[in-house]
Amino acid sequence: MNKIPNRQAICDVLMEKAKEDKDIVVLCSDSRGSASLTPFAQEFPEQFVEVGIAEQDLVSISAGLAKCGKKSFAASPACFLSTRSYEQAKIDCAYSDTNVTLIGISGGVSYGALGMSHHSAQDIAAMAAIPNMRVYLPSDRFQTAKLTEALLQDKKPAYIRVGRNPVEDIYDETAGAFVMDKATVLAEGTDILLVACGEMVRPALDAVALLAEKGISAGLLDMYCVKPLDKESLIRAAEKVKAVVTVEEHAPYGGLGAMVSQAVGSSCPRRVLNMALPDAPVISGTSREVFDYYGLNGEGIAAKAEEGLKLA
Repeated sequence: MNKIPNRQAICDVLMEKAKEDKDIVVLCSDSRGSASLTPFAQEFPEQFVEVGIAEQDLVSISAGLAKCGKKSFAASPACFLSTRSYEQAKIDCAYSDTNVTLIGISGGVSYGALGMSHHSAQDIAAMAAIPNMRVYLPSDRFQTAKLTEALLQDKKPAYIRVGRNPVEDIYDETAGAFVMDKATVLAEGTDILLVACGEMVRPALDAVALLAEKGISAGLLDMYCVKPLDKESLIRAAEKVKAVVTVEEHAPYGGLGAMVSQAVGSSCPRRVLNMALPDAPVISGTSREVFDYYGLNGEGIAAKAEEGLKLA
């Protein structure tokens, strides 16, 4: 069982690359522990900035450093980074086209019992709505590492959301032949297509196996690149099936489900069913308890897929 969270994978890559690349800078808003970035701060103190609980300052300082040639990685709880510092993300990062990677840690319902104030179920919609802002939700530690390496190679702004807890490995060190901004095909199917991102990819993969036991051929796309959405891979896979099910740890509006529905509806009309968190206060509990309650697990996804086939 994997015990390494995706946030630690980011730190591991940054620490390895920072040995040679002194332009890499990491900034935190009293969040180095939660972001697993304490080792970076200790080993590279001259490449680390602590701004305290001041998310707006965090983003603006990151953008300023980027304008000076630095590669800025700013980490803060996703619930605050995507709301409290939204204007700075929009103006200082996206509109100013600065080399800033915003790392939304403890995304989705990771904070569990802390409740709605600490959940980030609107961040995909908010960040994706900003022109020139990319949005990524890697599904495991290996994909997270590959994504971080890729972001170090370009100079465009981006938002990454990672959860607080370790997730079961989906890939190995090759990360499924990772290609930047291209969805990873985890299964080919002819009956139903599942499209998932972030922590929902693992239960979606479990659903593929459950459906196979019933003779249902399910495809699965790991759409870690929510924006830019890989429409080419999506349409290619959707054309082979009767219906599509999207799965995300997000509110039902403006996220992966909405984007997939728009793309499929305009290019190869199929019935699309969206699985997401409710448009209502979410129950308190661990991530697993919350997912199970709303059917965001292998069994629930498989049941929704069967429903989609009946409606197709």
